[in-house]
Amino acid sequence: MSRRKIIIDTDPGQDDAVAILLALASPELDVLGVTAVAGNVPLPLTERNARIVCELAERPDVKVFAGCDAPLERALVTAEHVHGKTGLDGPQLPDPVMPLEAQHAVDFIIETVRAEPNDAVTLCPLGPLTNIATAFQRAPDIIEKVAEIVLMGGAYFQVGNITPAAEFNIYVDPKAADIVFKSGIDIVVMGLDVTHKALTTRPRVEAFRNLGTEPGRMVAEWTDFFERFDKEKYGSAGAPLHDPCVIAYLLKPELFTGRHINVEIETQSELTMGMTVADWWGVTDRAPNAMFIGDIDADGFFALLTERIARL
Repeated sequence: MSRRKIIIDTDPGQDDAVAILLALASPELDVLGVTAVAGNVPLPLTERNARIVCELAERPDVKVFAGCDAPLERALVTAEHVHGKTGLDGPQLPDPVMPLEAQHAVDFIIETVRAEPNDAVTLCPLGPLTNIATAFQRAPDIIEKVAEIVLMGGAYFQVGNITPAAEFNIYVDPKAADIVFKSGIDIVVMGLDVTHKALTTRPRVEAFRNLGTEPGRMVAEWTDFFERFDKEKYGSAGAPLHDPCVIAYLLKPELFTGRHINVEIETQSELTMGMTVADWWGVTDRAPNAMFIGDIDADGFFALLTERIARL
């Protein structure tokens, strides 16, 4: 079986952590590296959290790189109000022992994509797109070599979760998002419209806990912690498990449905800064540039996630 080569670009985040665990538990995927970016919490915490998660999966061999500590043109906005002061608040985990790689994440992305054949590497951004856009700016030659970008970010029907108009990952660095969406690479977008249908209901959380493993317990306790915010905000039965949707799509794309449409990023208006202007209804003549996912088989998604976490 040929394994799909991916780079996970992330700002962990409890849901990022679950996504990393899902990838590391899946033999179909070859995780070439994990690159950290500032987002949910500042960079020193996101790179630390990425290493904690790799150690939880007993995969200290996975290389973790620290990347950009601030957006391209804006001050950093973080989300401790959701994820806690460490980004992985909830159960306590020991500090990581595995080292952080000395190389900058952007340089790793550039070198890795250049070294692999065309269409060999899929980029999986789970946070703001600063590292990816910076790599494209510094080395535009890699753009045509990237196989695909499958990202978590944006929204259309659900509009915003950090402002009335914008989803957090895109809002943090709209300039970077604009660069990525204009790159011409095949993009799959896991926005709030789909992730808000992947809810951590009580039976689904207990299924993780009942695995009787340390990763299963951690997934359950992480979701216990961060779902409190979304349940209060949305009045829902659970919290959206955003980032694992990216990895699940690589494993079972049949769980998802969407439309190939045009998506533009608002970078000028403070009122709608970071909005993903998605032409869902095809009312413009702008060329489609992204597969915008709108629905998910949530039961199938959680069945996959539980089965894979059980392998760790």
